[in-house]
Amino acid sequence: MTSKLGIIQSRGLGDIVIALPIARHYYDQGHKVYWPICEEFWPSFKDSAPWVNWIPLQQDASGDFYYKEPMKRLQAFKCDEIICLYQALNVVPELSKVPWFQIQKFDEFKYTKAGVPFKKKWALANCITRNTQRENALYDKLVKPDTPYYVTHIEGSTFTVAPDLSAIPANWQRINIKPTTDSIFDWLKIIEGSQALIMLDSVYANLVDQLDIPVEKYWIPRSHIQLTPVLGSDWTILDPPEDSGAAKQIFG
Repeated sequence: MTSKLGIIQSRGLGDIVIALPIARHYYDQGHKVYWPICEEFWPSFKDSAPWVNWIPLQQDASGDFYYKEPMKRLQAFKCDEIICLYQALNVVPELSKVPWFQIQKFDEFKYTKAGVPFKKKWALANCITRNTQRENALYDKLVKPDTPYYVTHIEGSTFTVAPDLSAIPANWQRINIKPTTDSIFDWLKIIEGSQALIMLDSVYANLVDQLDIPVEKYWIPRSHIQLTPVLGSDWTILDPPEDSGAAKQIFG
């Protein structure tokens, strides 16, 4: 009988993208994968990774959607094994009481916890089904014909930056990624066709890195080193914003 694997990583959006190859590793071994995620993320993944049994969860003030509710749902599906990929949760303090907690970044932690080779993080292209119709529609809507353009993403879930863009040619069109579509993957054609990317450390930077998109790339750090993912492709690292966790770590 096919084994059922449950994954607990209901948010954030970037963490789900990072962990998707973990789920694919088990799926390719013949497991059925069940994964509760916050309902606002579900539109991004329901068609892009239909091999996962996604379970939309409603957020609530109690915070049960992080661990308690996913565990309840996965137990109801009679999962044979449940892996929690969070490296730290107040309600489950034992998650961080492992030997690798202090020596790994949070993305490495997830792969170690799941027993999956970390190099598989960059196999994201094998995990997703792209929707060319949606990608083309967004491209045609936003990109001016015969005009060079660059892409910025400057707003994450908890942080916004205002990067210095003065070095970019004035005749280049700027396309700033905003939530104008309900799937993060709709932006891939625009990203791939750009002359340059300037991105805050967040889900879109994760996408670009894990897909190793060959575009000139600029990364804006924002977090403590343990909460910053390992980068696998070529980025120019910019100075962190003064009020960011990264700046406080560097400059004190």
